[in-house]
Amino acid sequence: MPAGGRLTIQTANVNFDEAYVARHADVHVGHYVALWVTDTGGGMAPEVLARAFDPFFTTKPIGQGTGLGLAMVYGFVRQSGGHARIDSEAGVGSTICLYLPTHMQTGGNLKVAQGVPRQGTVLVVEDEAPLRSLVTEWLRRRGYVTYEALDGPTALRFLQSDLHVDLLLTDVGLPGMNGQQLADEARRHQPGLKVLFTTGFLGQADSRMGLAPEARVLMKPFTLDALEAEIQALTAT
Repeated sequence: MPAGGRLTIQTANVNFDEAYVARHADVHVGHYVALWVTDTGGGMAPEVLARAFDPFFTTKPIGQGTGLGLAMVYGFVRQSGGHARIDSEAGVGSTICLYLPTHMQTGGNLKVAQGVPRQGTVLVVEDEAPLRSLVTEWLRRRGYVTYEALDGPTALRFLQSDLHVDLLLTDVGLPGMNGQQLADEARRHQPGLKVLFTTGFLGQADSRMGLAPEARVLMKPFTLDALEAEIQALTAT
């Protein structure tokens, strides 16, 4: 609200019934605590609204924002078994709606949704917790069985167990054991394991780091659509 305005914060207890759930595929029936934050600012155009929760997406100039703010909120809410949405109109304002399940309600959203076919098992390795949570939850909603780790040694404990992993999704710049070292070690235990690297360094993406055919590189910042395209390209081979 660069010219000033009104900011309204509201809370309430709400109940999502079958009719509401039928209109929102990622919501479960149950009781929730709602938090609405409404402003009378500039609002969002439809194309901006559609990407508002995407990691790294921002309309701010370079150096004034990373685009992880709303993504962090979204990741926290979804990881908690809740629901989030934005209602906005350009020139009118925006309302951010957060719904968190009540204490006695189970977090069913953390499981693979009923009726969604299992697409495979993905191990997500990322030291930025908000991004890791967001990507993990996004994959779960699309039918993947997911596991997550914050560093290479933790990921290796998964890979050295009896757990089957179809895809290793790892950041290259992990602290300590980096993503490429992790992938090399992982293939000793699961030869032919498909790997999708993420990196914020253009040189690594351009060189492909001498990767095997079962690996691809996704440049940060990325959209969830780009992530999905890379995963489909890998799993189709």
